[in-house]
Amino acid sequence: MAAFLAAVSFEKGGAPDYGRIRGLFVDGGILVRTPDGPVDVEGFIAPRQATFESGALTEFSETELTSVTERFGRVAHRMSGYGKAGVLNGEAFSTRGVISTQFVLTDDGWRMASMAWDDEREGLEVPAKFH
Repeated sequence: MAAFLAAVSFEKGGAPDYGRIRGLFVDGGILVRTPDGPVDVEGFIAPRQATFESGALTEFSETELTSVTERFGRVAHRMSGYGKAGVLNGEAFSTRGVISTQFVLTDDGWRMASMAWDDEREGLEVPAKFH
């Protein structure tokens, strides 16, 4: 999880390392930002890379605030509370939310199989246990 968050985060004047995400997922891994629906790794990277390259996204930071991981054999599930902030089109933004990530132990180590998340918004508050 730390490697994923490091790949998407960057300071003003820096750049994200979106390409690193490819090595964090198993082949066929999916990411789901609710309510947008699932995308593969390339479908996740492409719009973010375009937003960064256009100059619209000039800084971004995502951090894990809390986590609970359960493991059985070669599978694990992690629920993470997160906070994210950045500058998009010259406007600062920040929010928090919850990510559910499934991992599998491969011959090359732990890899993500899927990730789904939702951001806090009016009518949907992050539970205190994820702060």
